[in-house]
Amino acid sequence: MLKDITLGQYIPGDSLLHRADPRTKIVIVFLLMTILFMVDSFAGFGLFALFMLLVVVISDIPLRFTLKGLKPVMFIVLFTAVINILTVKGHVWLDLGLVKVTREGVEISVKLALRMSLLIMSASLLTLTSTPISLTDGLEKLMAPLKKIGIPVHEISMMMTIALRFIPTLMEETDKIIKAQSARGADFDTGNLIQKAKSFIPVLVPLFVSAFRRAEELATAMEARCYRGSEGRTRMKQLKLTGVDLVISSITAVFVGAVLYLEFFL
Repeated sequence: MLKDITLGQYIPGDSLLHRADPRTKIVIVFLLMTILFMVDSFAGFGLFALFMLLVVVISDIPLRFTLKGLKPVMFIVLFTAVINILTVKGHVWLDLGLVKVTREGVEISVKLALRMSLLIMSASLLTLTSTPISLTDGLEKLMAPLKKIGIPVHEISMMMTIALRFIPTLMEETDKIIKAQSARGADFDTGNLIQKAKSFIPVLVPLFVSAFRRAEELATAMEARCYRGSEGRTRMKQLKLTGVDLVISSITAVFVGAVLYLEFFL
């Protein structure tokens, strides 16, 4: 399951999304996430899913790889869905005595699962089509006005990008430690919830040690390259808006308009 996490990974390519300016992609993703919380009809979710399918096709990233990122959160989605089904009151569909399944509970559960799945797909496509450096530059450019009030924009952008970049690395390291501990006789599958939590202590300790070691190595490498934050920093590649960004923004604007019309005027 740890290998199924796609958030933070980057797949090289030459698609429209790969060639788009990172600022355009960041703004579009935040816009899509905002719109997604406004959608409350199955027709709206269906339109949003079709749009995400179009984005996956444009990005040249296999749909199977994009959907693979949903596996790690399926337990949370299903657990939340079951809680809503059993607790939300309304028109009873199935009466099992103490447990009553309502139409409203099922509807809320399905909408919640769709919303979380589409949110994760949107965030994953951003990192899958953007290098960590381009994301850092894009975030820094977008937050540039905050420099006037003394906020360290470059440092914040760098920290956020490094955190995203090292998610797959830490997951891979966790998987290696679990396999190593299992080879030494550790058992992570039996026992109650508390016993399972205690069994992960031999995993967490070396994982934290490895994470701090990687952070120290990264800091040493950055200092060796005379990294001093945004002070006097230049860029080999300058961000420029092109026709690709116009095409992507136009498609997104049409989609957003269609969703808003569907939700508020139909």
